[in-house]
Amino acid sequence: MAAAWWATSGLFVKFIASQADVSSIALAFWRDLLTFLTLLVGVALLRPAALRIRRDDLPRLAAMGAMLGAFHVFWNLAVLLNGAAVATIQQAAAPAIVVVIARLVWRESLAWRKLLAIVLAFAGTVLVSGIGEQDAAPFTMVGLAVGFCLPLGYAGWTVFGKSVRGPYSPLVTLTYGFGFGALTLLPLQLFVVQPWSAPVSFWLGFAGWIAQTIIAFGAYIYGLGKLPAGVASILAMSEIAFVGLYAYFLLGERLAWTQIFGVALVGAGVLLLTPRPERGQKGEVISG
Repeated sequence: MAAAWWATSGLFVKFIASQADVSSIALAFWRDLLTFLTLLVGVALLRPAALRIRRDDLPRLAAMGAMLGAFHVFWNLAVLLNGAAVATIQQAAAPAIVVVIARLVWRESLAWRKLLAIVLAFAGTVLVSGIGEQDAAPFTMVGLAVGFCLPLGYAGWTVFGKSVRGPYSPLVTLTYGFGFGALTLLPLQLFVVQPWSAPVSFWLGFAGWIAQTIIAFGAYIYGLGKLPAGVASILAMSEIAFVGLYAYFLLGERLAWTQIFGVALVGAGVLLLTPRPERGQKGEVISG
C-alpha cells in the first residue's frame, strides 16, 4: 500500500512544478514542514496525550527525522546530477543495506527467499526505470558520492523508524520524524528559491501531495511495526513497478517489453516475501 501511494508522488510533483518556479530542495522542505504541521494538529486534536514521548526515545526520533530530511536532499541532488533513472537504481540499493543492518541489530533472518527477493526486485527496478532507453548523465565524483549517500539516507530513516516504532502509533512517529526532517532542511532554505508568490493552484496541489505523503509514510511505518525491517524495505521497491503502471494507464506512456519484464521481476520478488506455512506448532505460520 505504501509503495502504491508513493508511486503517485511524481504526478503531484509534476503538477506542482508546473505551477511555480521553485527549487527541489524547497519542495522537500515545504513537504516535510506542512506534513509535520498537519500531523501535529490532527494528533493534538484527536489524541493529544499520544504526543508525549519518552526522553530516551527523543534522540532516535531526531535521528530518524534528520535521515529523512537528508534522504530528500540526496534524492533531489541525485536526480539533478545523475538523472532520474540512475537515481532510482542507486536508491534501490537501500533494501540490501537495511537487510544487513537488521541482521546485525535485530538478528533478522537471511533466508534465501529474502536474498533472492532483493536480487529480483533490484533487477526489475533497473529494467522498469528504463535506464537503457535514456542517455546517461555525465559521470562525476560528486554524482557518485551523492548516489552512495542516497540509499544510506533511505536505509537510515527506515532503521531508526523501526527502532522507535514499537511504543508509538505510526502517526505520532511520523509527526516527530517530519518535524525533525523539516529542521534538518531549514538552514538550506536560505540559499534556494521559495514559493512565496505561487498561485493558489500550487498550494492546492501541495495539499493533495501532503495527504498522499501521510497515507504512504503512515502505511510504511505501520508495516515497520508488523514486519521485519528488511522485508518492509524490499516490499517498498515495488514502487517503481507501480510508477510504470501509472504512467501507462494514466499518462498514456508506453512501456517497452524490457520494462514490462521488469514489473514482473519486481512482482516475483514481492511474492517471494509472502509468508508461507511451514512445519511448526499447530496454527502457527513461520516465515523466512
